[in-house]
Amino acid sequence: MSYQNWLNYLTSAEKNSMISGRLRKVLYKFPDGQQMAEDYNLDTGVVLRRAWRKCKQLMGQPEWEIELGEEPRQLNWSGNTTNGAGDAANTPDDDFMLRESNTAPLLTKRVTKKNIEWRIRNMPYPLNVYNVSASPEQHSIIVRTTNKKYYKVIPVPELDRCGTSPAQSNISVHHQFNTLIITYLKPPILCEMEAQVLLLLKDVETETDMDDLLKGLMAK
Repeated sequence: MSYQNWLNYLTSAEKNSMISGRLRKVLYKFPDGQQMAEDYNLDTGVVLRRAWRKCKQLMGQPEWEIELGEEPRQLNWSGNTTNGAGDAANTPDDDFMLRESNTAPLLTKRVTKKNIEWRIRNMPYPLNVYNVSASPEQHSIIVRTTNKKYYKVIPVPELDRCGTSPAQSNISVHHQFNTLIITYLKPPILCEMEAQVLLLLKDVETETDMDDLLKGLMAK
């Protein structure tokens, strides 16, 4: 399997898992010092958020870098305390925040069972202005406009992990409400890899968020 190296890397990590609301939160601590945090939808098994924190620097903790997530969120894995919304409480040394201009193009990414989807907001131009192309050489999807107002190279790490390159035939593009929507149909090998990851996580011991558990009991 071309994704075996990715599975081996996940297997090598120390993994902590907890249930919060309808999310399963998983924190990976890898032998090379990196950390990865993921949120899974318990109903669908689809990963909603993924963030990375690189090796610890000499001066403080490095910030979380968002790979996947519809909106910037704060993550905290220093403990199991949560706020009223069921999200992990943040501390000054253990969070990430991303702020963008109200008018600047804002790229977000999400996945479904069958697709990877990117949305670029604050893009007012009509659909015929955009050129979205697969670049196997750069292992990326490239977005450019004919008016030369926007250019973006979008990496697709999921495809790298299963040893395949982006294909133009898997890309579809739509534009509405000043948002460019790029949809990439997952190849079968990526769906297979994601299923193998879920099987790996099946054996990871999972704690229940006590605040959510108490709320559920009191609601009955």
